[in-house]
Amino acid sequence: MMRKATSVETSHRSETRERVVVRMAGDSGDGMQLAGSRFTDATAVFGNDLATLPDFPAEIRAPAGTVAGVSAFQIHFASRDILTPGDTPDVLVAMNPAALKANLPLMQRGATILVNEDAFSVRAVQKAGYAENPLEDGTLAGFTVKRVPMSSLTTRAVEGIEGATSRDAQKAKNLFALGVLSWLYDRPVDVTERWIRGKFKGPVCEANLAAFRAGWSFGETSELIDVQVKVDRNVDVAPGTYRNVNGTEATALGLIAASVKSGLPLVFGAYPITPASDLLHALARRHDMGARTIQAEDEIAAASMALGAAFGGALGVTCTSGPGLDLKTETIGLAVALELPMVIIDVQRAGPSTGMPTKTEQSDLLQALYGRHGESPLPVVAAQSPGQCFEAVFEAAQLAIKYRTPVILLSDLFVANSSEPWRIPDAASLPPIDPRLRTTTTGPFLPYSRDDNLARPWAIPGTPGLQHRIGGLEKADRTGAISYDGPNHARMTQLRAEKVDGIPVPDLEIHGEPDADLLVLGWGSSYGTIRAGARRVREGGGRVATAHLRHLRPMPANTGALLRKFERVLVPEMNSGQLAHELRARYLVDVISYSKVQGQPLLPSEMEQQIWRHLS
Repeated sequence: MMRKATSVETSHRSETRERVVVRMAGDSGDGMQLAGSRFTDATAVFGNDLATLPDFPAEIRAPAGTVAGVSAFQIHFASRDILTPGDTPDVLVAMNPAALKANLPLMQRGATILVNEDAFSVRAVQKAGYAENPLEDGTLAGFTVKRVPMSSLTTRAVEGIEGATSRDAQKAKNLFALGVLSWLYDRPVDVTERWIRGKFKGPVCEANLAAFRAGWSFGETSELIDVQVKVDRNVDVAPGTYRNVNGTEATALGLIAASVKSGLPLVFGAYPITPASDLLHALARRHDMGARTIQAEDEIAAASMALGAAFGGALGVTCTSGPGLDLKTETIGLAVALELPMVIIDVQRAGPSTGMPTKTEQSDLLQALYGRHGESPLPVVAAQSPGQCFEAVFEAAQLAIKYRTPVILLSDLFVANSSEPWRIPDAASLPPIDPRLRTTTTGPFLPYSRDDNLARPWAIPGTPGLQHRIGGLEKADRTGAISYDGPNHARMTQLRAEKVDGIPVPDLEIHGEPDADLLVLGWGSSYGTIRAGARRVREGGGRVATAHLRHLRPMPANTGALLRKFERVLVPEMNSGQLAHELRARYLVDVISYSKVQGQPLLPSEMEQQIWRHLS
C-alpha cells in the first residue's frame, strides 16, 4: 500500500522553504546516481522546478571506500524558476566516511548531514584518510548531524522476504536513503514504487520496496528527523506538457525531429567515449523512429561513416568528446571541401588528452573554430541548457542541410548529464527542413554551382545525369573538376568562408538594464549560472546586464557594437579564456576574463562575487 505523509500523527514540525539543494554521496557501487534520478523524477512529478548535477569518478570501479571512488548526485529544486544545480547543499547524505570527506568542503556551517552510521568502522574511517572517526572528534561541529544506521535498518527491513539475500539488502540501502529523503521533503512515493516494480523482479523487487518504505517510515516515526520540509509547486510555469530530460535525451530527440522534418534518414556513427557515449545509447533505442546507429571501430571511421551517409543523401551525424574531436578533424576538413551537410556533436570534457573524462569543461571552443588544417570555416553552435539541447541540435541540422556544410554543436558534460523539466514542443510547430535534393538537370550538371545562400547542389549518387566527382583535392569553381590553379583556390576559399559568415543568426539580446555598469557575456553551459549570479546582484542593488552567445561562428552581427556599448564586459568560462581571446582579437575590446578549469561548473555564488568585484 502506498504510504502518505499524513498517515501517522507525529510530533514533527513542518516548515516551508522556497528552494532546497540536496546532495547524495557514496561509493561508486552504492547507487547514488540511481537514487538521485529517482528523487529527481518524483520532484518533477510533484511540480517543482529543478536542476541536477551528477558527479562521478572516471574509474569503472575505484577501490571501495576511498575518496577516489566517491560518486555524488546533487539536485536543486524550488517553488520558482531556477537556473542551476545550486551552490552549497542544504543537506548531504553521506553513505560512508569517504563520501563525507570528499563532500564536506562543499558544505556551509549549519547545513544538515545525514550519515550512514553503520559504515563508520575503524577500517573504513582509516581508508577514507581520517585519523579519527569524524563523527566523534569534532570534525562536524557546527553542522546538524543525523546519525542513521542505514545498513542495519535496511537489513532488518529485508529480513523475512523469501529469496532475498544479505547482498540484496546491502545493495538496497540507497533506496532506504531515498525513502528518508522522500519523507523529509514530502516527495510523492507512488512514482518511485512504480519504478521499482518495473525495474526489478521477484525477491529483489520486494527487497528494494521494503528498503524504500523502511526509509520513509524511519523519517515519519523517528524523533531524529524532527522537521519535514515543504517546497511548494512552481505555479509560474508556462502551460504545456513537460517531461524531465537531461541534455543527452534532448539532443537525441532533436536529431530525430530533424530527421523527420527533413525527410532524411538519420545515420549516426560514433565511437564510445565518455561522456558522449550516452547519445549513442539513447539513439540506439530509437530504431522505431528510423535512427540508424553504428558503433565504429575508431573515431576516424565514425566521422567517415557520417560523411559517407551524407554523400548518400542521409542526415549524417557523429558525436565525440575530448580527444575524439582531434581524430575527427581530417574528415571534418574533407566535409568542408566536399560541402556536404554533416553534424558533429562535441560533448566537452576536461583535458588535454584523457584529462578528467567525467568532469566538465568548455575548452574545445578554439578547436571548433580553428582546429583544422587549411582554411576550413564552419558554423559553430553551443547548447546552453539540458532542454535547449533539442533546439540547438535541430538548428545545427537545419544549418548543415541548408548551407551544405559541416556544423559543430558544442555541448559539455554538465549540460549532457544534468536534467531539468522541459516543455515538449508541438511537433507540428517545428519548421520543415527542405533538403532540396537535386534530382534533374537541364544541361551539364555543375556540382559546385551555387544558390543564393552560396550552397552547392546536393545530388544523391546514382541519380541519372547527375554524376560528379568528389574528393579532397581542390575543386574548380562550378564544374568540380580537380584544380591546382591558384586564383581558383583563392576564390573557392573565399566562397566557403563567405557562405559560413553570411549565415544570418539572431542578434544578441540584453537581459537587464541596457545602460548597466557591467555586461556579463557567456556562452554554452554558463547560461544558468550567469543569469542566477546577476539576479542576486540586481536584488542587492547592483546594475548588471547579461547576454549569451549561442552562435560562435558566425557571431551575431551586433556583437561588436554591444561590447563597445558597455564600459566593462566580464566573460566567464570553464577554460583559460578562449572566448575572451576571440572577442579581443575580433572586436578589439579589452574584455575581462574569468576562468575556471577545475572540472566543475561555474557556481552562482562565485559569479555573484565576480560581478560585485568588477562593479566596485
